[in-house]
Amino acid sequence: MQPEERRLLHKNYHDKHYGFPIHDDNELFGRLIMEINQAGLSWETILKKEAGFRNAYSNFDIQKVAAYTENDRERLLNDAGIIRNRLKVNAAIENANSIVKLQEEYGSFEKWLEHHHPKTKEEWVKLFKKTFRFTGGEIVNEFLMSIGYLQGAHSPDCRIQEEIAKLQPKWIGNR
Repeated sequence: MQPEERRLLHKNYHDKHYGFPIHDDNELFGRLIMEINQAGLSWETILKKEAGFRNAYSNFDIQKVAAYTENDRERLLNDAGIIRNRLKVNAAIENANSIVKLQEEYGSFEKWLEHHHPKTKEEWVKLFKKTFRFTGGEIVNEFLMSIGYLQGAHSPDCRIQEEIAKLQPKWIGNR
């Protein structure tokens, strides 16, 4: 990837996705998958593979991923378009099943997040570790910052921060 392509890849994520509230459960699940897969790798690697993740995981359709079989696991482990790590693949499928249960109880993944808001980063990490697989402190922190639940995605003087603030992300009420 050429330097200008790399710059544009990061700029697009920074300017249009990072820190912006997400209200669609499948997209929330997709962001969680991407954050889990970033562990030990660069975010650039994940951004370059986003289309591959979306394709491999049924466009992040929670119901479909929750129903994946052993054949689907093997398909994923052989898919060069994603990160072929058994722990991460298993986490995606198990987490889809966990989200289905949360949707049944709370109405949606987003409503589950709202139900537990506000929490400190440490409280969120404890809750995520209890609820999901492969969700350590950095993964939880980045996931919650990236969807507007924790502050810190952008510096206060960043022009994108102003755009995000207009959308009233959850962290605004935590100041």
